[in-house]
Amino acid sequence: MDAPAVDQSLVDMAVELATGAGALTRKWFDRGTVAFDTKDDGSPVTEADKAAERYLREQIGQAFPTDAIIGEEEEDRDGTSGRTWIIDPIDGTKTFTHGVPLYGTLLAVIDEHGPAVGVIVMPALDEVVAAGRGLGCTHNGREVTVNDHDDFSTSYAMTSGFDYWPDITERARFLNSPLTVRTWADAYGYVLLATGRCEAMVDPLVNIWDVAAMQVIIPEAGGRVTDQAGEPWEQGRHFVATNGKIHDELIAAIFA
Repeated sequence: MDAPAVDQSLVDMAVELATGAGALTRKWFDRGTVAFDTKDDGSPVTEADKAAERYLREQIGQAFPTDAIIGEEEEDRDGTSGRTWIIDPIDGTKTFTHGVPLYGTLLAVIDEHGPAVGVIVMPALDEVVAAGRGLGCTHNGREVTVNDHDDFSTSYAMTSGFDYWPDITERARFLNSPLTVRTWADAYGYVLLATGRCEAMVDPLVNIWDVAAMQVIIPEAGGRVTDQAGEPWEQGRHFVATNGKIHDELIAAIFA
């Protein structure tokens, strides 16, 4: 039995919250230089990351006090409702600290049926991609879908950067494949995929806050998401998202 569609009001609320958090990050981004600290895992964190996540946690806590919350910068909050909000306040912090506008604010909801709502806000580009289970996908309020390009040899594939690839053989296969590979990266790669402007986005070894929103957005846009073996994604696995037309061929070429 298919999971039921979510209520549009939940999608609208998620868009409102993520847009507010994204606007908050602009206060730092627009200054031109952003100071950052280094976390234990070597990744950067800024005051903007912390402020945007705190904003979202406070707003979600007020509106949905029994919902759980998972975020990149703070401890998980347990809930009793069966619904969990997943926050990535700045996806692409390195991009953000270098003044590049291709960073995003991500917000997702998972309920008892699975991925339910996904939102990508690109604060510096004024782009918003949003999806609710059973409701389709929109880009700045207009319904969008992935493209139907099925020629692997002329497809465009995105990735966040090659320093993230742990397996040099897989990386070499990706680079040496017929694909045109670009690093218009982080959340923006998924924006391009969902709106039909590329055919694939591959993210090695991601965390749940990196891709929770994409697990709703890409399928609702008509695409497909799996791990590198073509199975449902789990924490710590590669995340492979495509228009669905080249999915199996991409996995066979790079990961088989």
